[in-house]
Amino acid sequence: MTTLAPITSTAPPQTAPAAARPGARRVTPGGVARGVGLALWLVATLFPLYWIVVTSFKSPGSINRWPLEYWPSEPSTANYTDLFATSSFGTFIGNSLVVALVAGGTATLIALLSAYVLARFEFRGKGAVFGAFLLTQMIPAFIALGPLYAMLADLGLVDTRPGLALVYVAMCIPFSTVMLRGFFENMPDALEEAAMIDGCSRLGALFRVLVPVMAPGIVAAFIFNFVNCWNELFLSVVLINSEANRTVPAALNGFISTFNIAWGPMSAAAVLTILPTMVLFALASRWIVEGLTAGSVKE
Repeated sequence: MTTLAPITSTAPPQTAPAAARPGARRVTPGGVARGVGLALWLVATLFPLYWIVVTSFKSPGSINRWPLEYWPSEPSTANYTDLFATSSFGTFIGNSLVVALVAGGTATLIALLSAYVLARFEFRGKGAVFGAFLLTQMIPAFIALGPLYAMLADLGLVDTRPGLALVYVAMCIPFSTVMLRGFFENMPDALEEAAMIDGCSRLGALFRVLVPVMAPGIVAAFIFNFVNCWNELFLSVVLINSEANRTVPAALNGFISTFNIAWGPMSAAAVLTILPTMVLFALASRWIVEGLTAGSVKE
């Protein structure tokens, strides 16, 4: 008996339009407007950085030339060589590194201990202490400049790097304490209790058990402290007078005079000033993201 094979169609399968496909993204006027707005915001944000870098590599005679050059026609490193030949910019960078590292590390350590106390212990006036930490963030630095300068003068710390670092430590502790307190409140008490049952002291449980767990938050706090100390201008200009102790922000301010602005060396100095913070954020970006997100949600 002969069996007939079923007849199959050779027509190509029909495909659904792009708009009807599952998972396809529809292009809407609102989405286009958001994309254009984000692109414009990105250009407005990155263009000043691009212009500083380009200006730093222009030859001294082409910086103020009209029409403006959006890319150097004669690339040159003369601005960088002049920067180190005519000023002690290497000393300024060293001063800023020492002050920012010492102040940032000390402030982070003190804030770690104070945040632990505020998160784990109950005592009279705890709310007032925490409110004082928040209140200090609302007071401009120049209001306390007179008493601050008088205290440093009595201690003989005006125009010294230890005096500037001491002021920066006091400036960074409140914000770091508020930031790290959220991490401790997110940590279960059972961690340190188990460590103390095994023989650890209170400080031993803190540094052996809790600190490794909340390392991303500590790194994030240190980086914010370092960047704040590295970029601070007002206090460094007022409290530092000699060139030997001057920091980078004060040195950048020195390129602006009454009748002239040294655009070339100032742009080169700005690029060298930005590089350490960019490298720091690039190396620790994962820790910063983990630290900020870990302390934002309470389990």
